[in-house]
Amino acid sequence: MFLKHLPAVPSPKDVSSEQKRANPDAVAMPLDALRDARQLTQVQMAQLLKISQGAVSKVERRTDMFVSTLRNYVRAIGGDLEIRAVFPEGDVLIDQFSGESRRDNNTAGRETSQRDEAKSDGD
Repeated sequence: MFLKHLPAVPSPKDVSSEQKRANPDAVAMPLDALRDARQLTQVQMAQLLKISQGAVSKVERRTDMFVSTLRNYVRAIGGDLEIRAVFPEGDVLIDQFSGESRRDNNTAGRETSQRDEAKSDGD
């Protein structure tokens, strides 16, 4: 199972109060550590993502990237990406970035968006 490959949970003094409130069982780690925890090499990740090993290295070093890039990386190692907004009153799951829920829940909005894009292309 996934959890047995993860490093030990950081001590409470190393975890921010926001992280504790969002998910008390969550472990924070960079992408390369997550890949290592899943016992995968950069070469294996490159094969899964159909990109070069160098591109995997670049993704793992980036501090800013497309949500789709991060989602593809996480899916390649067997996970699902969730993005949450954390508020004092509680957490909100942001579902705008999951392609499936957008297609299922917002076809009218997509059609309007496509019309708006076509209009701006003609301006």
